[in-house]
Amino acid sequence: MTKIGFIGLGNMGGPMARNLLKGGHDVSVFDLSEVATGALRDAGATVVASAGDAAAGVDVVVSMLPAGHHVEAVYGGTNGVIARADKGTLLIDSSTIDVDTARKVASMAEAQGLAMVDAPVSGGVGGAEAGTLTFMVGGEAEAFARARPVLEHMGKNIFHAGGAGNGQAAKICNNMLLGISMIGTAEAFNLAEKLGLDAQTFFDISSTASGQCWSMTSYCPAAGPVPASPANNDYKPGFAAAMMLKDLRLAQAAAAGSKAPTPLGNEAASLYGLMEAAGKDGLDFSGIIKLLRGDI
Repeated sequence: MTKIGFIGLGNMGGPMARNLLKGGHDVSVFDLSEVATGALRDAGATVVASAGDAAAGVDVVVSMLPAGHHVEAVYGGTNGVIARADKGTLLIDSSTIDVDTARKVASMAEAQGLAMVDAPVSGGVGGAEAGTLTFMVGGEAEAFARARPVLEHMGKNIFHAGGAGNGQAAKICNNMLLGISMIGTAEAFNLAEKLGLDAQTFFDISSTASGQCWSMTSYCPAAGPVPASPANNDYKPGFAAAMMLKDLRLAQAAAAGSKAPTPLGNEAASLYGLMEAAGKDGLDFSGIIKLLRGDI
């Protein structure tokens, strides 16, 4: 049994922590929400009073936090994770944050003799609940090898992306591609409709032709063809447009810093920004089709 401290019990972190409990681990949890911690207490976790307390006396710390400044604040400081963790503790941050902060915090940990990996996820809330997440892991090979048995309780696909920060790099590049591809798929369905081609017929053709992609075959933005897609549930989010916009903005910041031209990524960020401005970023990111149709 591994002793694990888990910090951040939101829509993703809560189910991830539950899967660690199901895996037979001894899990201590911290979150600012008493409702979130209460639910994990009921599932068998020990609730502690601070992030630092979650890091004390455990073998592994896992965090799932909203943004880079939260990660830096939780891991740094005199009562932070790095200061409170025992020597030999493995640190796993599964937040999606900027590459620079991920590398900075990993360097802080290394300076104190602690191994750390950045391990952002793909798969949404459904994947977190089912334990089928994809983890993109940055860090030293030895740290990755130590992290893998823990991550396997929460995910199905676990990839080592290279050194510190490379997990974040893989995540934002993947989600930039996903955002672009969803917009293109939505545009195609809109045009098909305008030209008198119904969604199912277009899906049947394009899903077996050169235009097929994950955004079409697994997460179709048009209602009908893929029953499990949010399009058939009023675009209730599996992955909210607000989260896609966050990742697209991280990608644009990274592109600017590395001087990588990403004109389509920039346009995708602008379009999802319009959903945010309209107050509709709580819809699933496939709801971009509503913006393109003029329904938002």
